[in-house]
Amino acid sequence: MGGKCPHRKVKTRRYSHKQFRRSKFEAKGDDAVYEQLQKPDDQIKPLPLDEDLPGMGQYYCLHCDRYFQNVAVRDDHFRTKRHRKRLKQLTIAPHTQLDADLAAGMGMPDNGPKLMST
Repeated sequence: MGGKCPHRKVKTRRYSHKQFRRSKFEAKGDDAVYEQLQKPDDQIKPLPLDEDLPGMGQYYCLHCDRYFQNVAVRDDHFRTKRHRKRLKQLTIAPHTQLDADLAAGMGMPDNGPKLMST
């Protein structure tokens, strides 16, 4: 009598378009943004004009990787909770591959002090 419902996979098909939309607007990774923030101000280039981006690509939040229509909207964004959380998140240096290797025990072996053999 029991068993799985034959239409169990319908729900995953129904909501798959949401995953596609989410991935379309993914922001840059923390490591890429952190590297950009570490550059000195004289190395940062002015933003080029781009008709496809909101506000011709001139109003940009580097921390959140978002473009805005005008200065007022961007300034409102700077006061949001989401932006402030992102700022706090970017104060800490992101993990590197070296950190991951050391945590997995794949780093340099620590065999202790070398003993003199006689």
